[in-house]
Amino acid sequence: MFLRLTIGLQTLAAFLSAVTAGLLLTTPNGHVLHSASAYTVWVVAVVQLIAAVLVWRPGGGSPRAVLYAVVFLGLVSVQVVLGIAHVKAVHVPLGVLLFGLSLVQLSRPSACLPPRGRSRRPGRPASRVAA
Repeated sequence: MFLRLTIGLQTLAAFLSAVTAGLLLTTPNGHVLHSASAYTVWVVAVVQLIAAVLVWRPGGGSPRAVLYAVVFLGLVSVQVVLGIAHVKAVHVPLGVLLFGLSLVQLSRPSACLPPRGRSRRPGRPASRVAA
């Protein structure tokens, strides 16, 4: 549940970053809002990684969520560096890719569920509901 919430926040933050990018082009202080939204996306990506590790290790979930979170955090870090360097030719398409990746992850219903037939707690058999 917490993992699903962080993916939702990540998607919302990526969307708001795109909105503030539009403000960057139309208002004199748009860069402040866009910078704040960019760092918000980065912080949410770190929280997403922590949540994915907690679901995987003690929770018995899939390690795929951790892989996704690591890749997303890496791409967001590159996105922040490109934004600071004003490399718009790569920054804008990468932003669209990040929002799309986040939407895909949010739309996957099994992204936050433990593998079938496996207990969430090591050493205990899986319940009949999970099997």
